[in-house]
Amino acid sequence: MIPISNTLFVSDLDGTLLGSNSKLSPTTVAMLNEALEGGVMFSIATARTPSTVDAIMSSVNTRLPYIVMTGSAMWHPSTGRYSDVIHMEPDTAQKVMEQFKNHDLPTFIYTLSQEVIDIYHYRNLTNCEKVFISQRDDMRYKRFHIPEDGTSILPNPLENVVLFYSMQPSKRTEATYRDILEIEGTNPIYYHDNYGPDMGILEVFSSAASKANALRKLKEKTGAECVVVFGDNINDIPMMREADVAVAVDNAVQDVKEIADIIIGANTTDSVARFILDSLKTGEICHHS
Repeated sequence: MIPISNTLFVSDLDGTLLGSNSKLSPTTVAMLNEALEGGVMFSIATARTPSTVDAIMSSVNTRLPYIVMTGSAMWHPSTGRYSDVIHMEPDTAQKVMEQFKNHDLPTFIYTLSQEVIDIYHYRNLTNCEKVFISQRDDMRYKRFHIPEDGTSILPNPLENVVLFYSMQPSKRTEATYRDILEIEGTNPIYYHDNYGPDMGILEVFSSAASKANALRKLKEKTGAECVVVFGDNINDIPMMREADVAVAVDNAVQDVKEIADIIIGANTTDSVARFILDSLKTGEICHHS
């Protein structure tokens, strides 16, 4: 058996650790802090940027860096600084941008340099995108460069790009995704999120960026012998396959449940934090191979 002190727990946020209001419940915060006080190693892996992660996780006394932007970087809450940043090659970013233009598909373009995320946009803003911006435009760690009509003047060349992010009707988004799949040096991810089945989410990263790759780095940094991962959606599958123990919440999509070793309660019932705290009290979860 591997002792709990040598076990690293990593959880996705939305739909997994967070409740239906996209926040941590007071019960989850209390249980996580009790587990951390007991010596548990805990971190998160999310598609979110530090701007929203910082506020969400502010009450949790974590000591480890967070995996953010689906593995494009790690972010250290104690210092507000990034490490292990993975940029897309400028030529590759330009090819990706051409596909968004070919499909006339609106997208956000995230660049990261000097500890700040600069966000640009292609095409007119949809109502959904306007709401997305309004919820984030006064947050730390990011700057929007988006005029009222939505069409930004893009950096030339497209340097320091870490992410293309598009939330549009599924048929158009999926068609763009399939064409971007053919571009060498990219890691495109297509899935449905809490916007509903008719809305597709398309994220495009460097091929070196993934939650799974970042998880391997975090395991090495911590010296953990065992990794337990919690997830609910398609973009969690790579890191769940990388884990020693893959845990799906009950509200997870079927593909995630099928590859999970354990299925626990739903995200709305503090299931992840309870599982971690129970593991601490039991003292072990992973077996030596």
